Amino acid sequence: MTKEKVMEWLSVITDPEIPALTILDLGIVRNVEVSGSGNDMAVKVAITPTYSGCPAMDVISISIRMALAGHGVRNVIIENKISPAWTTDWMTEEGKIKLKAYGIAPPNRKAFRALGLFEEDKVACPRCGSEETELVSQFGPTSCKALYKCLSCKEPFEHFKCH
Repeated sequence: MTKEKVMEWLSVITDPEIPALTILDLGIVRNVEVSGSGNDMAVKVAITPTYSGCPAMDVISISIRMALAGHGVRNVIIENKISPAWTTDWMTEEGKIKLKAYGIAPPNRKAFRALGLFEEDKVACPRCGSEETELVSQFGPTSCKALYKCLSCKEPFEHFKCH
């Protein structure tokens, strides 16, 4: 078994809070190590939560264990890495496209830029594309999202915050 094969198996695991995205789309899988062979084979998967204390991480860990067990891997080690902290820069471009198609405005800038976290966002409506939008609440149904409304089509929507 190879790291690439394990990554292929992990590529079907979706985020429990945003099922349109896989854990690979989100960039939370930091590393995969395969060691040993036969009955002594072990797979170690390092994951980083999108937010410290993210409740979805328990479900994701169980999903990883189940996916690998379904392919005969009995020794699975899940390592929760909190450093470096996850950033939206780790999301794949495909993931951002999926997020928009799902109706959530994706992050639209890079967090690593100087003062990037403190700049005002121009958030386009994922439904009609208008940039005539207004922040309703910095805190959405999950810590990683804010609530907006579109002033053009009048629809409310969530925005995956840059961090």
